[in-house]
Amino acid sequence: MVAERTILHLDLDTFFVSCERLLDSKLEGKPILIGGTTDRGVVASCSYEARTFGIHSAMPMKLARQLCPEAIIIRGNSANYTQKSEEVTNIIKEHVPLYEKTSIDEFYADFSGMDRFMNSLKLASEIRQKIINETGLPISFGMSKNKTVSKVATGEAKPNNQIFVDYGTEKPFLAPLSVKKIPMIGEKTFQMLNNLGIRKVQTIQEMPVEMLKKAFGKNGRTIWQKANGIDNTPVIPYSERKSISTERTFDKDTIDVEKLKAILLAMAENLAFQLRRGEKLTACVTVKVRYSDFNTYTLQSRLPYTSADHILIPKVLELFNRIYQKRLLVRLIGVRFSHLVSGGYQINLFEDSEEVINLYQAMDKIRDKHGDRAVLRAAGIEARTISRFNPFRGEPPPLLANRRS
Repeated sequence: MVAERTILHLDLDTFFVSCERLLDSKLEGKPILIGGTTDRGVVASCSYEARTFGIHSAMPMKLARQLCPEAIIIRGNSANYTQKSEEVTNIIKEHVPLYEKTSIDEFYADFSGMDRFMNSLKLASEIRQKIINETGLPISFGMSKNKTVSKVATGEAKPNNQIFVDYGTEKPFLAPLSVKKIPMIGEKTFQMLNNLGIRKVQTIQEMPVEMLKKAFGKNGRTIWQKANGIDNTPVIPYSERKSISTERTFDKDTIDVEKLKAILLAMAENLAFQLRRGEKLTACVTVKVRYSDFNTYTLQSRLPYTSADHILIPKVLELFNRIYQKRLLVRLIGVRFSHLVSGGYQINLFEDSEEVINLYQAMDKIRDKHGDRAVLRAAGIEARTISRFNPFRGEPPPLLANRRS
């Protein structure tokens, strides 16, 4: 007989807001908005107190101010949030043999089989309490037999609590909840379900799966399975070595520093686009230079989680300036972004202006439709063969490895 799986889902409560409250206790109990601080800004995150006014993430800051004039508005501090996220990660890493970091503030852990040695729920509770005690951050968790039920349970446990869904009780637990609570159901799917008169999970549980497939295509089966508490998705081991990169090997070694910088700029710009398209963030940038004598040098730098060109490109050029040895012919250059996590959308909302956010979105939309070289900085035109490979979609990498110009 195969033992039941035991999956833990951990989620830091209003993470950005909680980090700010650690720095200023006067913010406790007050409506807080994190994001761009001008009227042209966008809300990246908000406290529970602010949500009672109808405020939500991605709302224009001007509208949020109108809904809650007394709200305290704070521009996001990526460096602080990155540090606190790593503190939580290190605690989980100490106690859990298999865990997955799905975003800056969200984790899964596989406790399957651990009840033979210790009580999984007791251990999870102790880990949660240690995170609260050592970091000062509130955190909630859900535990069940799979990722879907555990994630829903975490949502029901919030704020700052925990729920265990015992084996065999998954369907009764999910049944009375809104269909919007099912992971993967966004606003559009929610409205489609409402139009069909489907508002509670129980209704989906009682429907023939074929009916959902007719209405939603291949996603219909997935919705039906999740509503019935069926999910065999594994916990994917987290590794900070996870990265995306690109390199250029020259047919003829070069000493043209302006050309080298232009190519590095284009590489960084393209990789940043790949991050945003895959909804990822990087916390580590590496630049690689190989000279004509085949001596190879790399230099890396940690930085707050980001996927923004205007942060990553200057960092790449800064590292190149530090590593480059003048008067030596260069054979190869490369850029790598590593320590990747999900969750790029909220971090990007820290930009002060809605125009900057809209500019990124507009450029990325053009690149998605016409290719990732359709829009680029003039300084990067020198790099003609930057890859179109998307590492987050599982496409073959025809151009991501060494290219010869």
